[in-house]
Amino acid sequence: MDEKTNIRNQIIRSDASVVFGLLATGEEGLTASEAAKRLETYGPNLIPEKKKAGPLAIFLRQFMNFMIFVLVIAAVISGYLGDFADTLIILGIVLVNAIIGFYQEYNAEKALQALRNLSALNASVVRDGMVSVIPASELVPGDLVVLESGNTVPSDIRLTETHSLKIDESTLTGESVTIDKASSPIEKEDVPLGDMINLAFKGTNVTYGRGKGVVYGTGINTELGKIAALLQTEETMTPLQLRMSDFSRKLSYIILIICLIIFIAGWIRGEDPFKMLLLAISLAVAAIPEALPALITVALAQGSSRMVRKNALVRKLPAVETLGSVDFICSDKTGTLTMNKMSVTDVYAGQTGDMDSTSLLELAMCLNNDVVSQHGEYMGDPTEIALARYVDEKYGPDTYEARKKEHPRVAELPFDSGRKCMTTIHRWHSGYMAFSKGAAESLADRMVYQDQNHWQEHVSRWTEDGKRVLLFTYRYFEQCPDVADQEAIEQQLSFVGLAGMTDPPREEVRAAIQECKAAGIRPVMITGDHQATAVAIAKKIGIWQETSQTLTGTELKNIPEHELSARVEDISVYARVSPEQKLNIIAALKAKSHFIAMTGDGVNDAPALKAANIGIAMGINGTDVSKEASDMVLLDDNFATIVKAVKEGRRIFDNIRKFIKYIMTCNSAEIMVIVFAPLIGLPLPLLPIHILWINLVTDGLPGLALAGERAENDIMQRPPRKANESLFSEGIGNHIIWVGLLMAVITLATQALCIKQNYSHWQTMVFTVLAFSQLGHVLAIRSERTFLYKQGPFTNKLLIVAVMLTLALQMVVIYLPYANKVMNTQPLSVPELIFCLGVASIVFHAVELEKYIKSRRKNNNKTKDL
Repeated sequence: MDEKTNIRNQIIRSDASVVFGLLATGEEGLTASEAAKRLETYGPNLIPEKKKAGPLAIFLRQFMNFMIFVLVIAAVISGYLGDFADTLIILGIVLVNAIIGFYQEYNAEKALQALRNLSALNASVVRDGMVSVIPASELVPGDLVVLESGNTVPSDIRLTETHSLKIDESTLTGESVTIDKASSPIEKEDVPLGDMINLAFKGTNVTYGRGKGVVYGTGINTELGKIAALLQTEETMTPLQLRMSDFSRKLSYIILIICLIIFIAGWIRGEDPFKMLLLAISLAVAAIPEALPALITVALAQGSSRMVRKNALVRKLPAVETLGSVDFICSDKTGTLTMNKMSVTDVYAGQTGDMDSTSLLELAMCLNNDVVSQHGEYMGDPTEIALARYVDEKYGPDTYEARKKEHPRVAELPFDSGRKCMTTIHRWHSGYMAFSKGAAESLADRMVYQDQNHWQEHVSRWTEDGKRVLLFTYRYFEQCPDVADQEAIEQQLSFVGLAGMTDPPREEVRAAIQECKAAGIRPVMITGDHQATAVAIAKKIGIWQETSQTLTGTELKNIPEHELSARVEDISVYARVSPEQKLNIIAALKAKSHFIAMTGDGVNDAPALKAANIGIAMGINGTDVSKEASDMVLLDDNFATIVKAVKEGRRIFDNIRKFIKYIMTCNSAEIMVIVFAPLIGLPLPLLPIHILWINLVTDGLPGLALAGERAENDIMQRPPRKANESLFSEGIGNHIIWVGLLMAVITLATQALCIKQNYSHWQTMVFTVLAFSQLGHVLAIRSERTFLYKQGPFTNKLLIVAVMLTLALQMVVIYLPYANKVMNTQPLSVPELIFCLGVASIVFHAVELEKYIKSRRKNNNKTKDL
């Protein structure tokens, strides 16, 4: 246990006089000179910002990639050999990729700035015995702070005086009910954050009452500051980033080895060194998929745009495809699975003699209530707002305010944590009526008549369902009682009724959770609320199953790491947990090789949102901190939107795999053509500029159009893909090799035939056959299983446009004189062009045949299983 935690534990267990001594202060507050000294010692009451890389450093970091390094070397050598066109094109590609990467990274991180903005601007503080307002940043440990309704708590404070003080801590703890604060010591040890009723935390909001307290933590030493420290972690890499990093490293090694072997073999054979160097450069350019980084970025951006239309805003592009790997969604309860709005769900009115019991309960809800209502808008405590809203919805608009005017309040006994009840006194005909409300256990012993069989049964059942239960009583007085005699007023009470309330689940959540389960995704609730409430909600929405387990924050604190690891996959509900514990849960799941999505809306969720593989914040009720720490924001705060986002994420990854399959097949064909040609006695078949043209235009335009391909029919019936699954799994690697070999054979056969026939423009024909065969290939790989004629050629209109545009550009390169000069091409005759088209179409038919063979095998396997 660290020193800060020890100090906190000391002050919550000590009375006010001891606290003043521990913090070297008193009822008169600090002197101005002492405050100045402490400000110099402890520093300003601000959340420190993590040091960030400057724009230049971020831009230069984009070049720290081995594939980029190989391209730059190739550009330099091409320029040295006098081929400046290749040099400019290669350097242009490198620069564009660097600009895209710089833009994404430069705009990524603002979470700590949002935390600083969350801090209160000013604070009322007692110094030299006088109350004054100072900037909250100037508060120091030992300052005596005055809190009033509407204030944002400016620092972590040990309360020394409270008057009906209620604080909304939902952004910090996740608990939707406001906390009744007290100044008395807490004897209990290992108290969860939400139960530290004699503390007020920086960034939370005072909703009712007033109080005083002494500052014990400022800046980074507050609970909010701890969250800021937790946010200062390294970014986790997405599955695609991990795969692409691994792929780039392996591909780079292969390129270097092959280039070195080709150069040394040619040098040993006595070939011209410059010619062999040109061949090595051609090979490097052929092997490196220059268009791939830009294509992936564009695909992710297009997917992001589609997600926005479905109310999911993606803040970090690489996270889009992460949704396809997610197998656990760890969701905060309040405001995410529930509406974050307390509602009365059950009422029970008792027998009240001559009076209408239902009307009396309605009156008690209205009169024993401090909410202010104007034109359907309610201001006040969430629990009391629920009561006022219930009355207006059941008995008509403005009923709540009308009842308060009919029976004006003349006196009150405000709620305090000792009595656990509130009493208001009203004019009632010729006398006075006192209405009390509070927890059932706090009022039961003060009643003159208790029908336990009637109302106690309701209390037990509603409590088991996770509801908050309020009991209402009344007592009639001939004369207005003296409010100084609290004990006398709150005795001999008569039962009026009960109100059961809860923060209800969102209507669409249950269906969304069932869809998650169908897609192989396990939803888990992590909340700062009470265990009974959390489990009750989990049962209603379908998270809880017969085999489910639950764990509280206190249990989690004492559980050994190996036991958590053994149980973590079976726990469906975590209750009363702290922000640090949320990180422990995510770490335990990650250690089991799970990919985690964390949803939430509060400040307390921010570290977990950042630590998860994908953090999902709420756009309407979410804090700025949670949004800035997240990868994705739900614009409608709808859990069901996550399911749509998962489907879109899977579609995006499928399409990324398709154009990796497309581009790498094309590149493997280029490598084979360049490597095999000298081995069988043929001259260099393609120049570096031809390969660049194919990699950027023939690969790039159709590859870009693949990003718009529709989702496969079974996309949400598949289990999540493994995070470590290879990009070349499910037969993609084999496809790249055999189709690449087929393209190479066709291209080299064309070269050999043209040279034998003494065609002077054989290189243009080789160039055209390779380009056209790749266009046939892209049409065939639109679907893994469905033939093009069944799928419909025009179901992806953008791809058809891209193929036609690429054909047109190829014609320009072949027939435009200026292009002939730049690209080293010659015009072809019509028969030669038709020959090139016919030979290239072999690839399309071969890939369609592959689908037929796979389909037959699948059907045969199904027959055997039967």
